[in-house]
Amino acid sequence: MKFSSSSVAVFMALALASSSSTQTSAFTPLATNTRQVSYFSFGLPASTAAVDDAVEQTFDLGDYIMSKQPAINKMLEETVESLDPPNTDLVSEAMRYSLMAGGKRVRPVLCLAAAEMFAPSKEDAEAVALPTAVALEMIHTMSLIHDDLPSMDNDDLRRGKPTNHVVYGEDLAILAGDALLSTSFQWVAEKTPQDKVDASKILDVVTRLGKAVGAKGLVGGQVMDLLCEGKRGKRDVSIDDLRWIHTHKTAALLLVAVSCGAILAGATDEEVKACEKFALNVGLAFQVADDILDVTQSTEELGKTAAKDLDADKTTYPKLLGLDGAREEAERLVAEAKEALEPFGDRATPLLALADYIINRKN
Repeated sequence: MKFSSSSVAVFMALALASSSSTQTSAFTPLATNTRQVSYFSFGLPASTAAVDDAVEQTFDLGDYIMSKQPAINKMLEETVESLDPPNTDLVSEAMRYSLMAGGKRVRPVLCLAAAEMFAPSKEDAEAVALPTAVALEMIHTMSLIHDDLPSMDNDDLRRGKPTNHVVYGEDLAILAGDALLSTSFQWVAEKTPQDKVDASKILDVVTRLGKAVGAKGLVGGQVMDLLCEGKRGKRDVSIDDLRWIHTHKTAALLLVAVSCGAILAGATDEEVKACEKFALNVGLAFQVADDILDVTQSTEELGKTAAKDLDADKTTYPKLLGLDGAREEAERLVAEAKEALEPFGDRATPLLALADYIINRKN
């Protein structure tokens, strides 16, 4: 599944517009003439008898992702409402500042797309998986707030805006991240409809989210990253070390996004394993692409400080494999990811398109 350069450019423009917008939506509305551009489309066999077999349908990833934004953003807004005004106004404001600062909502969309593979309809998929999709974005945002702190990556720009600690101070930024994390678990437990999803599956999702964030997940990956960066004593870093870091720091949350979406929509254990294989490879490819972008794109294009990894002397895929080697690694990982979804046929189309987007993105 290939995208034209114009297709990529239009979608990236949408993402960049969202990162610099003061609106709460993750994507700004398309201009009228933008709709004439066919972006992120590729041919798929016609699936209805009403369409001639010789005619091909197209799947538009830009339209697909934008179609998910209203429901995702509406519920995200609900998660950061001040619960006890005026006492909770400030922490809610700090939470909302980063949560609604824009972004592509990759993790929530992955979760919903996985649910759609197994649910009777898109509406059913959204009903069972949206609270978890939103929780994933809250966890991701927490990780960004904490990553940007002076004691971590020490960055002052995120999604084209000053980072949370620059606006609210380190103390409140830490607490806002903590509140987003705790609220994410609450949201899954309280908002997943128990008349549609068995309680044991909801518990499974909460458990998986906890593992994805914990000592053998996002936090563990970050700790190893600090060790390899030299903040806790410089050490030589192998490609295996790098893969362990990003399997846990980056891929774990993408993996749980896909697997939880599948579980909530009724996938079998075997089907969930196939989804996990897809998501693990996509997650690693996502990080390889990030490392490449850090050395090939400008700060304005990225919406965050460029060349940060280079300045910090961090070990990255381009550093170990070279730029061409890193690109080959990303392509290999995406190919393996796609192979895992072959049994699902056209039902996997959105996930396959997202996999291609991940290594073709510009920010």
